[in-house]
Order: sequence, then structure tokens, then C-alpha cells
Amino acid sequence: MRPDVEATAEQVFTALADPTRRAILAELAARGPATATDLAGRLPISRQAIAKHLALLAEAELVTPEPGERRRVRHRLNSAPMRTAQQFLAALARDWDSPLAALKTHLDQNDAE
Repeated sequence: MRPDVEATAEQVFTALADPTRRAILAELAARGPATATDLAGRLPISRQAIAKHLALLAEAELVTPEPGERRRVRHRLNSAPMRTAQQFLAALARDWDSPLAALKTHLDQNDAE
């Protein structure tokens, strides 16, 4: 597996480990780009905390900050890193499918004997 794919997957999984960040991503997916202030009005967390979570999500490239009017920064969902993480998981699943199927066959044969 390519190191850049693995690094991207690691950043995505780290970002998704926190329920607040998952809620922010879900909100952006459902309602489109938003500012930290917009998100603080929709979620039970302060604007300052939202801003910190958005910074981590931007570092993982899961959101893209876009300058707006009067220095307000809107954050837009970026699904490309998520697709990379899905590819990483799919590759792991493929690597495990064959050995697990062989183990199941072996165990089934032992049970039959």
C-alpha cells in the first residue's frame, strides 16, 4: 500500500474518532458550507470549540476553508480523503478475505471429521 494513502487514511480515522467532528461533518454534508458561528448555532458546542475541530478537519483535508465576506470563513466538506480511506479499508478487506475463507474451510472440515 502506498505511504500517502496510508497517511491520508490515518488522518481521516483520527479525525473521525471524535463524535463532535463526525457531527460537524454530518452537518456540513446535510446543509452545505457553514461558518464556525453557523455550526455553533446548530450543535451543542461553543464557537471556539467548533473552530478547533474545524482546524483539525482542515488539516486532514476533510473540510476546505473558503474566505467569505467580512472575514467570515465558510467551511466546505471535501470527500476526497474519505474516498482514500475507503480504498485503504477495501484493500485491507481484500487482504483478509482469502485467509479467512481458508481458515473457515479448514475449521469446517475439522468439524465434519
